[in-house]
Amino acid sequence: MKKLLSIILCLSLLFAVAAPASAAAITPTCVGSQIPIVFIAGDGEPIYDENDKQILKISENGLLGLFDKSKDETDGEEADNSELYQSVANVLMPFLVDGLLKDNWQPYFDHLEKEIGDLFAESRLDNNGNAPAGTGISSARRATVAYDRTHNKKGSKGYYDMYDYQLWYDWRLDPMENARQLKAYVDDVKAATGANKVALASACLGGNVVMAYIQQFGTADLAGVGMLAPLAKGSEFLSQMISGRFRVDMDGLNRILTDTAAIDDFNMPAFATATIDLLSKSGLYGRLTDSVKKTIYAKVIEGTTSALALSTIFTMPCYWSCVTPEDYETALTYVFGDEGSEKREQYAGLIAKIEDYHEKVALHADELMQQLDDSDTNLAILCKYGFQMVPLCEDSALVSDQYVSVKRASFGATTSKIFDTLPDEYIEAQTAAGLGKYISPDKQIDASTAPYRDYTWFTKNATHTLRTDAERRILYTVITGDRQYTVDDFDLTQFMVYDHENKTTAVMTEDNCHTEHWTADEMQQPATDKKAAIFAGLISFFKWLVEMFKLIRTKIGK
Repeated sequence: MKKLLSIILCLSLLFAVAAPASAAAITPTCVGSQIPIVFIAGDGEPIYDENDKQILKISENGLLGLFDKSKDETDGEEADNSELYQSVANVLMPFLVDGLLKDNWQPYFDHLEKEIGDLFAESRLDNNGNAPAGTGISSARRATVAYDRTHNKKGSKGYYDMYDYQLWYDWRLDPMENARQLKAYVDDVKAATGANKVALASACLGGNVVMAYIQQFGTADLAGVGMLAPLAKGSEFLSQMISGRFRVDMDGLNRILTDTAAIDDFNMPAFATATIDLLSKSGLYGRLTDSVKKTIYAKVIEGTTSALALSTIFTMPCYWSCVTPEDYETALTYVFGDEGSEKREQYAGLIAKIEDYHEKVALHADELMQQLDDSDTNLAILCKYGFQMVPLCEDSALVSDQYVSVKRASFGATTSKIFDTLPDEYIEAQTAAGLGKYISPDKQIDASTAPYRDYTWFTKNATHTLRTDAERRILYTVITGDRQYTVDDFDLTQFMVYDHENKTTAVMTEDNCHTEHWTADEMQQPATDKKAAIFAGLISFFKWLVEMFKLIRTKIGK
């Protein structure tokens, strides 16, 4: 009998150990949760005035949408003279000329801030970071939020959907303030549903609101937290532009135009694209900018940065929450001047809100995430990449989703540059250390250095603003799970590839991972030697001539 019991015990232990290893991979789903999910999106929701007239909308393509060609609202045709163009041409040009001729730039800065500010008067915030009276989300959204606060939306279906509860809010405002609004909403949802906890799912800037929530209210109410393309560690594009690290990368501009045209996000006229390419390949742009930097650049960059910031989106604390700790003090000086300056006093209320988030959240992002990880709260981080970052900052060649690098979105993954791979020696060393499974098949990402590497996923060929079905399913399953699921639990692995044409996601392999839209044209990669650079310039010049003649022929035909 003892022998039999021993055999049974051994077999039981064997199966207990073997079962997890032999269990089938889970297919993530968006159905079945008994935990209410509260979704918090980022910027992009239209902003309305008190009469429900739309006054601001960030395009579905994110901030890139601000650069779309303007449309005449009456007939839908392209407008040749937008308000912005008229302001620059008719009002600002004399002051710009005066600055160039007399080296007197302050009138230009003042008028630039006024003219651009007037165009954004209804939507930008005031000196205290407050919204103009009556502006915010639509009355329909407010009604939806009010209804959700008092209704159990599980209904007859018997479970909660991904978007049953979504906090619609004025994303322009201070994330700390919006986090307090989120807390009140969570409390009401718990009361309406009888749930002890909720799960939070966020995208983009919504992750900053979640971080502010954790800082103020902890994790006691949270069953899970999911972050899709988070900006909680900052955005290089926004942070470096506003802190004087503005740099136009012409090769990067070529790549991003090719990227966005390939997925039909944003298109420029062919002649404009060819001209940008020629400026880059010929080296003319570099020589021009070197000359400008030696003359007027140093004198105007700070004043122009401040004027544009305070006349547009940087009166909004939400975008200041994307400024990284290393850029923060410089950004304050660029926008508001030195300590004790007139602008510092004028914008004291706004600065107080900016500094509150910086001191309590931005400087402690890693600690807040660790607090979340140490609790019994499930966590999912989903990053995107495969696209050129907006090429207006020093680090635009980082692997990114157009707006934030994978390194920041993942809280610490190691990556190559966008047109490179990780060194073979590095990959060999990581593989020898038993970390090879964390290297992406395209050899651009090492997830092992990310602090939450076992529940951080990466989707290639997905832009920052896109929410793929696979990402939603993973996020939903993890944050509502009865345990912390990892990248090893799903049939969709840590590294995935999105197919824009078919709108499907597949496991990344060495065969399907090369999705960059510009790699097929080697001329869009940095030239490696002088001969290659000359050849690239000649080819670019030929293409420019072709597009110029096409443009002339079109104009003559009209």
